[in-house]
Amino acid sequence: MGDEKEIMGKDQESEQGPLEDGGEEEPSLEDRLAESLRESDQFRLMALRARADLDNYRKRAGEEREEARRGANTAILLRVLAVMDDFERAMEMVPDDAVAPGWLEGLRLVHKSMTALLESEGVGRIEAVGRTFDPHESEAVLYQESTTAPDGEVIGVVREGYRQRDRVLRPAQVVVAKRVEQHSEESEVAE
Repeated sequence: MGDEKEIMGKDQESEQGPLEDGGEEEPSLEDRLAESLRESDQFRLMALRARADLDNYRKRAGEEREEARRGANTAILLRVLAVMDDFERAMEMVPDDAVAPGWLEGLRLVHKSMTALLESEGVGRIEAVGRTFDPHESEAVLYQESTTAPDGEVIGVVREGYRQRDRVLRPAQVVVAKRVEQHSEESEVAE
């Protein structure tokens, strides 16, 4: 009979929940559902954050690859521009009667091909002469007094500058006009 009491005790416990002698009450079905929904929301938010982090990583990696490619292109283009400068200086120094006309025409075609190559990469000259000096596009290598040009206007180019689309590849080295100072008459009057 002692066994019957134990079995009945267990049956009563399963029907009524845990016994009240120190055991905790099992959470209700609604509480368990609410907890499951909270966990589900947390996991969903974690998944969304992870996806956003992955998207941001992909964008950043793509931008870094593009910047590295642009940097490599810039280095090559700067070397081509140096060759172009030398070629143009050499062409300027060739006297018209020094070479056969066909040979000089061939050199001009090579120059035209190099210019077309640069243009296909979005490279163009910075037009500085006649414009106000812009330190973002040009380097002033000389200031020259001028009575005809306004103060700060570019009046000459020492070395051509180039830009690739919206950024400066190589700034132009320019001569900038400076106002003529009329201190000689004033100094004579002062003496």
